[in-house]
Amino acid sequence: MTHWIDTPDALRAHLQDLPPSIGLDTEFIRERTYWPQLALVQIALADTDEAILLVDPRAPGMCEALAPLLTNPDVLKLMHSPSEDLVAFSHSCGVLPAPLFDTQAAAALCGLGAGLGYQKLVQTVTDINLSKGETRSDWLRRPLSSAQLDYAADDVRHLHTLHQALDAQLLHSGRGAWLAEDCARQLHNAANDDGERWPHLGLRSAQFLDASGQRRLLRLLRWREAQARSSDRPRSWILDNELAVTLARQNPPDKRACSALLDAAPKSPRSLRDALWQALDTPLEDEADAPLQRGDDRDKAQLRALQQSVGALAAELQIPETVLASRRWLESLQDGHGWTGALAGWRRQLLEPRLAPLLGR
Repeated sequence: MTHWIDTPDALRAHLQDLPPSIGLDTEFIRERTYWPQLALVQIALADTDEAILLVDPRAPGMCEALAPLLTNPDVLKLMHSPSEDLVAFSHSCGVLPAPLFDTQAAAALCGLGAGLGYQKLVQTVTDINLSKGETRSDWLRRPLSSAQLDYAADDVRHLHTLHQALDAQLLHSGRGAWLAEDCARQLHNAANDDGERWPHLGLRSAQFLDASGQRRLLRLLRWREAQARSSDRPRSWILDNELAVTLARQNPPDKRACSALLDAAPKSPRSLRDALWQALDTPLEDEADAPLQRGDDRDKAQLRALQQSVGALAAELQIPETVLASRRWLESLQDGHGWTGALAGWRRQLLEPRLAPLLGR
């Protein structure tokens, strides 16, 4: 049977003799807040039910008790698609789980598919079908139901088996270093998450704004991010994308005109109108450096050639094209942003000799 852990002392008692790797997952709620509310931490010390700990992080002192385990460099943390879990740990515990083995990323590098969900990967590797019944459950309630506890335990019950199978394949193919690099990047990004520098690039509608409009949109989105973080409210509750684009496009000439636009919008942040106007009207120090969101003006023939080259290499490696280089990454290369982020490291070594001639560089 699994163990319900609701005191720091009970957790420490179970962690006296640590294995070289642990399965790790979380349940959190993020519907009405910016930051994920950590509601449950699941730990698999081994691949048996007796070794599964279901930890209540809302118990006093529990997050502090978890921190030494999360940061222990001698214990590999086995997690599946952990990006949001990393945010939850960072916000609630003040630390990140490292070193990391992401089973979703490992599966992609093993040629099993891009973005595989945990249930699908378990079925592929073990032929076991897991229940999805508690996906939208209320994890903050206490006590948790037996169905919730079973579902939560399932999320870590097979991580050791997945790790053993995937790690063996990575070792055989010589791609273990690729995964280590990608996992290290995930941790680096989580540790340095101050918000997207150019958030306007994430809005397709920004392409219909001129350069000045895109800079105004950038101001509003940066302001929104700061407000959402400080107030712990979802971004859309502060300012929705449609209204942000409207304000950036119409460029109200003064505070009164800006207020009129806010009054006409049903979900506008009227209580923040002064701060919003100041953000809209105040240029950012680095906005002149902001890249512009582009529409369909890129060289389409060149993009197709880049995609075909990536596809050919992906077929040789027997991995998904999007794992090697997504369309967005290729468009970034077209725009001259260089081999940065996920395109650095092992991807650059493989792709640059093939893509540089197509880019004319």
